[in-house]
Amino acid sequence: MRRTERYSVSGSTSLWQIYKTVSFWKVVKCFVVIEIARYTPFLSVKNWLYRTFLKMKVGEKTSFALKVTPDTMFPERIKVGKDTIIGFNTTILAHEYLVNEYRLGDVVIGDRVMIGANSTILPGVEIGDDAIISAMTLVNKDVPAGAFAGGNPMKIIYTKEEMDKKNSINSKEL
Repeated sequence: MRRTERYSVSGSTSLWQIYKTVSFWKVVKCFVVIEIARYTPFLSVKNWLYRTFLKMKVGEKTSFALKVTPDTMFPERIKVGKDTIIGFNTTILAHEYLVNEYRLGDVVIGDRVMIGANSTILPGVEIGDDAIISAMTLVNKDVPAGAFAGGNPMKIIYTKEEMDKKNSINSKEL
């Protein structure tokens, strides 16, 4: 189960009440910074923009590919470890606006993680160190450290222990 905080709303849908939950000017600032970062080719500039203006926690030498979109409303709830690669056009969400409620959740991505292109990471998810997420994956639950996961809905394809065992067998054959 994802770790999210749930907030009920009444009247119209939660998205119609967005500016009761987050400042309009914060959304404007985040949108502008994210759009600049999505297209800048300089990884260090992207990380600086995310750390400085969005208050995201971004580890050293982390790489956000072209068109990555962090959450535009609650980017400060995203933490990405060091030496991690976030693939092309990936979306990292820390919020969900539903009909009768909205949900917020921290996203924690570990060190040396590789996230394939066009993936979506939902709020309240943790991805462990050294995990690999295949392209076009909907990350709707936690991924253990060292695991290989993919699909929609996401499934664990190999655990760290299975990968280690497979690599051990292959190295003995050489």
